Amino acid sequence: MNAELKEALDILEKEKEISKETLFEAIENSLLTACKNHFGKADNVKVEIDRDTCDFLVYAEKEVVETAEDVEDPMLQISLEDAKKISSKASVGDVIHVEIKSKEFGRIATQNAKNVILQKIREEERSVIFNQYFEKERDVVTGIVQRYVGKNISINLGKADALLLETEQVKGEVFRPTERIKVYIHEVKNTPKGPRISVSRTHPELVKRLFEAEVTEIKEGIVEIRSIAREAGSRTKIAVWSNDPNVDAVGACVGMNGARVNAIVEELRGEKIDVVNWDDNPGNLIQNALSPAKIVAVFADPDEKTAKVVVPDYQLSLAIGKEGQNARLAARLTGYKIDIKSETQAKDAPGFRYEDYIDDEEYEQYEEYDGQGNPEEN
Repeated sequence: MNAELKEALDILEKEKEISKETLFEAIENSLLTACKNHFGKADNVKVEIDRDTCDFLVYAEKEVVETAEDVEDPMLQISLEDAKKISSKASVGDVIHVEIKSKEFGRIATQNAKNVILQKIREEERSVIFNQYFEKERDVVTGIVQRYVGKNISINLGKADALLLETEQVKGEVFRPTERIKVYIHEVKNTPKGPRISVSRTHPELVKRLFEAEVTEIKEGIVEIRSIAREAGSRTKIAVWSNDPNVDAVGACVGMNGARVNAIVEELRGEKIDVVNWDDNPGNLIQNALSPAKIVAVFADPDEKTAKVVVPDYQLSLAIGKEGQNARLAARLTGYKIDIKSETQAKDAPGFRYEDYIDDEEYEQYEEYDGQGNPEEN
């Protein structure tokens, strides 16, 4: 038994996750390469390796000819006299196996054989790493910050390094070397130098995956994330739906005393997260999306994907949000272009009628106001 070779293959299989069969094939190819370099050809050379003992045999298939004078190519033919030394039953015209001693190979042939094996190991190692991280594409992983490369950040993911580009970083986030952070793998490419992994801290799917990991109901399929809109580092709105009438989708995502959502907020370095209920009715969905602002009326046009929204005067700035952020995120979340007006603006708009926005029963409740933009019931 070739104990040293077997031990080496076991270590490679365990540490590099390269199958033994692949390694055996690499050794076979390296020996064939060595034969070709040493003898000039290897078309009739065969390599056999015992998968259990790791013992190997290299031989050439040679045709038996009558005498040494008849041998035209020593690599392809052998005289009957020499053939008898190998097999007493040999006769002219037979093809016999003539063992080739690998120790006879020259230094250059041996070095080339070694390079073939090393090259195969490197290729397989890159392939294993690529497949491992390709399976994690569009998923969240934990990495360790290594160093800043210009304005980009090198992140160690375990068996491979990823690059967090400046464009994929959240403005204001600063990381220290050895710090552990979660990143979203949005692309894995196979290159001659190994897998190139692109990660992100700004992608909306990062928030989605964090919720999937934190909220058991989402993992089990009871609660679904129907839509998500994010301005990284500032605010995220997420619309959720429960497939079980006994399970509150928003409550499940927020958790007891906000434990679940707070864990995600902490990972995102304080980014605010609004969790709202998804509704198939566009009007209700838009109303939920503009939370925490109170809404007087919504008129949504599903065909044009536009919506007009009326809010109390004192709620206008809250509905629009700082620099228009609340309205902008609500529009992304719902897919509707939203036009928000205060009640005063709406009343002054040409042709405005409340009945265009709300039904008759609701209209009766909004005929008079208290001067603060709050409706008074009749």
